[in-house]
Amino acid sequence: MIKVASYNIHKGIGLDRRRNPERVIEVLREIDADVVALQEADRRFGTRACVLPFHMLEDHSDWKPIPVGLNALSMGWHGNVVLVRKSATIEACDAIHLPSLEPRGAVMADVRTAGGMIRVVGMHLDLSGLWRRRQAAAILAHVDACAARRPTVLMGDLNEWSAGSGCLRDFGRDFTFAETGASFHSRHAIARLDRIMTSRDLRVVECGVHTSPAARKASDHLPIWATLAPA
Repeated sequence: MIKVASYNIHKGIGLDRRRNPERVIEVLREIDADVVALQEADRRFGTRACVLPFHMLEDHSDWKPIPVGLNALSMGWHGNVVLVRKSATIEACDAIHLPSLEPRGAVMADVRTAGGMIRVVGMHLDLSGLWRRRQAAAILAHVDACAARRPTVLMGDLNEWSAGSGCLRDFGRDFTFAETGASFHSRHAIARLDRIMTSRDLRVVECGVHTSPAARKASDHLPIWATLAPA
């Protein structure tokens, strides 16, 4: 089995309006997932430096980032970062360019973990429903164009407030949604903006929203997680 998680870390800024990467890493250690998709993990302006310092991950966690950063200071692609266990083997990785009005992107990696091989896509979609559907189509086309087929999980902040329309309907044609629950706002979660979706060759053994005291303070989103096994 493989445990995955998705977490919009709000550039490391908690509800106290303080940037605190140590607090984010504390939440990640609580979840203890094999693969983690982060959103808003790079600063938006200036050098777009990563929110979680590389040395902090190296010294105080069991994860390493998928190497898709396109500059020396950034850890990801438009704030999207995938973390995997240090023991995992990264067999392929790619940044996915998405159609957008504002800077958006997704990242993809094929990872061999102790629980097996998995393809993971991390994403943060647009605020506009029209652009979200275009971005979903681009992600699905990118995955479909891969020569090798892998058990696949798509994770991230979809920014979709509807219960089952828009990009949810598009993703749902080929993927199954984990019933993780509401994750936004972290103080009182009412919306399922963050989602985990699996290909038909995977099944969700267990899933949920991580609601520890640390998670309720570290970001405006709560992290979601799922334990997966072959279908």
